[in-house]
Amino acid sequence: MDTANLVAFLAVADSGSFSRAAEQLHLTQPAVSKRIAMLEQQLDTRLFDRIGRHISLTEAGRALKPRAEQILQVLSDTRRALGNLSGQVRGRLSMATSHHIGLHRLPPVLRRFTKAYPGVALDIQFLDSEVAYDKVLHGEIELAIITLAPQIEAPIMAHTIWNDPLEFVSAPEHPLSQLSEVSLKRLADYPAVFPGPNTFTHRVVSALFEQHGIRPDIGMSTNYMETIKMMVSIGLAWSVLPRTMLDNQVHVLNIPGVQLQRQLGCIWHSGRTRSNAASALIELLQAEPSQ
Repeated sequence: MDTANLVAFLAVADSGSFSRAAEQLHLTQPAVSKRIAMLEQQLDTRLFDRIGRHISLTEAGRALKPRAEQILQVLSDTRRALGNLSGQVRGRLSMATSHHIGLHRLPPVLRRFTKAYPGVALDIQFLDSEVAYDKVLHGEIELAIITLAPQIEAPIMAHTIWNDPLEFVSAPEHPLSQLSEVSLKRLADYPAVFPGPNTFTHRVVSALFEQHGIRPDIGMSTNYMETIKMMVSIGLAWSVLPRTMLDNQVHVLNIPGVQLQRQLGCIWHSGRTRSNAASALIELLQAEPSQ
């Protein structure tokens, strides 16, 4: 069985479209259709129902999907294991990082890495931390450098690289900025913009308010810290930002007794062989200052 046919099958199954699968695989749509037809012929069964423009997996297709993922993951793991025997740090490293870490933390590390290991081709995806976590879990990428979940569960392995203190902020002209001290209860009197409800950062901040039995007035939410900073700076709401993003566009609120932080780090799947390239990058990251 040609693994390229399995790759095409999974691309169509995940995207629900032959044309989108073709774009992802950098192939023509007829080429993708041909690969699916060959796979259906080899298995002697129809894998997709095609009704007009709508495409859905048949019962056979649904049964094949997890097996196809497992086959490709085993092959990928085997290639990495055999490639590691040479001891060379080279090849393709599939990784992901969040937009915030990619902008504010990673550039100097990647600069040193590419200089030390020119034989490595970095395939970097910029994703929400939660999406990157799932992609590592399902074997779609080897390594992710993200905001860590409050709790890491097997088979995911994690290593904390940076402690990332968070500060409560408002616009310099906001009423809260005029106060020498602000309580969490007082914050709840004003609209807030929070990280998206499905983000790890949202969980960290919400847990603080839940501990005190306070419900903040969350008028807006977004997954992007840069967008949160913009909304705060123009006076729409208060929020929390990483200390690394603070400047004169925002005012840090003094909240006695409250210290908030999240952890940034790298994750990988414990059940899959790590490539020499991934191990070398993790080693560089572990040498980073924690702040």
